[in-house]
Amino acid sequence: MTTGALGPGPLRAGSPLRTPRAAAFAGIIFSALMITALVLLRISAPAHSADAGAWLTDPQRRAAVAIALNLVPFAGIAFLWFIGVLRDRIGEREDRFFATVFLGSGLLFVAMLFVAAAVAGGLIAIASSGLPDGSTLALGRNVTSSLLNVYAMRMAAVFTLTTVTIARRTEIVSRWLTLAGLACALVLLVGVGISPWVELIFPAWILALSLDVLVAGPRALSPEGRSQE
Repeated sequence: MTTGALGPGPLRAGSPLRTPRAAAFAGIIFSALMITALVLLRISAPAHSADAGAWLTDPQRRAAVAIALNLVPFAGIAFLWFIGVLRDRIGEREDRFFATVFLGSGLLFVAMLFVAAAVAGGLIAIASSGLPDGSTLALGRNVTSSLLNVYAMRMAAVFTLTTVTIARRTEIVSRWLTLAGLACALVLLVGVGISPWVELIFPAWILALSLDVLVAGPRALSPEGRSQE
């Protein structure tokens, strides 16, 4: 099969894959879904409630938590697309060390997010046939809280730090976003336990970064000066 037989179209044999333009919205979609899910979770199942299982006995609050958990997989998928968008924007200037930490922390963040949502979903499934006993409820709540607040948010901080480092060296985003990213990572590393609403900082920063990437357009250049469009 030859190029002449297929014509000069974008699907000709041996042509490089191009990042879909719609993928530029991946970070915005992730931020919107993640913020919505976190807000629903914090309102319906507050972390410092006197009765840890109160939300399971309230149909409206249980439904709100179920909606939030159903948004998590789509947020994770959008985040994976967002990672791909950033790597495409970096282009051939990507450093192997930072690329490994960047990709690894992003994948771990999504994995822990999914596991936390699965554990919380399991509690809802158990509650449909009766309220679980106190030990089961405490175990599920503590596992979910640890995965989301301790581990996932720390991976989000590492992802943010790595992204900021790459962005500073390659100048692929605005300078103020790198400074905001450093502050975001610091808060996520040491300040998550202060307030459960601190978690919203990460998707908010991703939203700002996505808007900057979308507005600036494909300005990442290869060493030869060619656009990576």
